[in-house]
Amino acid sequence: MPKKFIIGNWKMQLTHDESVSLAKELKTLLSSKKLPANTEIAVAPDFLSLAAAAKVLKDTGIVMAAQDGWYEEEGSFTGEVSLRMLKDLGCQYVILGHSERRKFLNETDELINKKITAALKYGLTPIVCIGETFDQRKDGRKDVVIMQQVQAALKGIDIKPEQTLIIAYEPVWVIGSGQAIDPAEAVHTTMIIKQSLTDVLEHQDLPLVKIIYGGSVDAQNINAFVSSDAIEGALVGGASLQAEEFIKLIKQA
Repeated sequence: MPKKFIIGNWKMQLTHDESVSLAKELKTLLSSKKLPANTEIAVAPDFLSLAAAAKVLKDTGIVMAAQDGWYEEEGSFTGEVSLRMLKDLGCQYVILGHSERRKFLNETDELINKKITAALKYGLTPIVCIGETFDQRKDGRKDVVIMQQVQAALKGIDIKPEQTLIIAYEPVWVIGSGQAIDPAEAVHTTMIIKQSLTDVLEHQDLPLVKIIYGGSVDAQNINAFVSSDAIEGALVGGASLQAEEFIKLIKQA
């Protein structure tokens, strides 16, 4: 059975104490429930809560992801956290290029590309978010936008045989809406992504790149997405903030 990747993105939703409390709830639930085999589980707390959550979840089978990271190793970058620092803290994954950062913080494809390069350099698995807006979809530009985002993000990227890179397809217009797209459309989009990967990565080992889905994923619809071999997991938002719902989702996956 192919490995599935389930990543919980806690965003800026919880205080430090609430994050620790959620981590403790997950640990308690996992003490009586075994995680499914061939499933990699990670959660991405905010920067302030990362270390504390990691301490609580140590040896539970849930690993740490960061919600972002800066590509320079060190320097005068007030307010930023480097990918080297996140690796040193124990993070194994980092979410890059999320649509919210593209929209509200004006992140460009060029910047995202630099972050991906740095993440791989420091031994982190990048979770690269791509997705179309409602206007782009309405104008019939969805596939072109997806291809452009993949190719711009991965231009010049070298993935070593021992590394993994994850592409998270998240239609921007469904994030947080409670409305997921039809699973068949998600599978179709993975085909577009794979073609783009072939174009940009050329002779590299494409199985090193995993494709997951995100956007209003919950315990009720997760299986419809990951039942296809084309979709290898999910990036989960709201459902990851409720311990019982998140564990239920993982088991459904």
